Amino acid sequence: MVVANDLSSKILPRVLIVSRRTLRKNKYVDFVGEYHLDLIVSSGAVPVIVPRVNGIHSMLQSFEPIHGVLLCEGEDVDPSLYADDELSGLSPEDMEEIKKAHAEDMTIDREKDSIELTVARLCLERNIPFLGICRGSQILNVAAGGTLYQDIDKELGTTMTTTNHIDYDNYDGHRHEARIVEETPLHKLFEEMEIMVNSYHHQGVKRLAQRFVPMAYAPDGLIEGFYDPNRYDPKEGQFLMGLQFHPERMRLPGSDEFDYPGCALVYQEFVKAVIAFQKKQVNATQVEMKRKTTTLVKSFSQAEFLEANTVLSKQQENRLKQMGATVRNSCVYMKRMKMKEEQERAMDKLSAERLSDMLSFHHMMARLCSNAIKRKLLEPEHTDRTIESSFFLNY
Repeated sequence: MVVANDLSSKILPRVLIVSRRTLRKNKYVDFVGEYHLDLIVSSGAVPVIVPRVNGIHSMLQSFEPIHGVLLCEGEDVDPSLYADDELSGLSPEDMEEIKKAHAEDMTIDREKDSIELTVARLCLERNIPFLGICRGSQILNVAAGGTLYQDIDKELGTTMTTTNHIDYDNYDGHRHEARIVEETPLHKLFEEMEIMVNSYHHQGVKRLAQRFVPMAYAPDGLIEGFYDPNRYDPKEGQFLMGLQFHPERMRLPGSDEFDYPGCALVYQEFVKAVIAFQKKQVNATQVEMKRKTTTLVKSFSQAEFLEANTVLSKQQENRLKQMGATVRNSCVYMKRMKMKEEQERAMDKLSAERLSDMLSFHHMMARLCSNAIKRKLLEPEHTDRTIESSFFLNY
């Protein structure tokens, strides 16, 4: 685990987390569970909260750079987002019964759906590390083309072993068995084939999206965890996982100690992937900057300049005089002037972006040269070079 004090001098990767909205004192407030935030920070990343505000889904580019995304709890996902021929056909009486049993969860938040589906699809397209907890795993499955049970009890029925997936009277203490699939990331993290998990949901994965593989099942057959085997290699910045249970809340009664070491390891492996992803992004940016700089230098080195014996205009003669040219050194100054003019013409052809890159590069080189000259000026044998170096010191 990374200690926060050791991170003060580093630029840490950013993990986006979409907040949940609730009503407090007649006003809406946005929040994210503290356990999620603590685990992200202690593992070495910075949580960036995306507020559930109307219209924010169209402003997500302002949250760049995105090195990872964690989506967690919330209300039911709007059924219209995954509706197809596999819909359960629940009767109005069934829906009324479900609403009474799960009144708070049945409140659809379409804005949160829109924000989170946009973010999830962005991760799928750009290979950004993603961890989905509970609702977050359902959003990931829907974003990838899967479907959900609108209500587990009603749709799974009682033909199989009945599993209680939510207990409002024993919210954090309730557990049910989960069978882990061998040789999956969850098996490697928990090092057990069966664990007891918490459960706060009445919906879940029905048809798993084609790209995903199950990692754990409840006794009634409900998928409790899944991942993309082609997108799981934390050391290489790849992580795409959904968990129906809440590992961050699986703690011993009256303690912050986890039920299993794997609960914290899930977040640590996720952040490991986030850190590796950030490193790859930084390296790619540096390579692109180097390429652009090389292109700029090459464009100048290949420029064709006028010969020294070209007839000069009156304006060019005046510029030569302003530069301090004399009869004896006019040839040298004329070459410099013509080179300067050609460079100016070449500069005019460059885009604003390339000019900005070049300016940044030269500012950096000027600082490096200035610092090197200052160090040399402190040495006695270089005191005679003060005048020659004054240009760089004042850059």
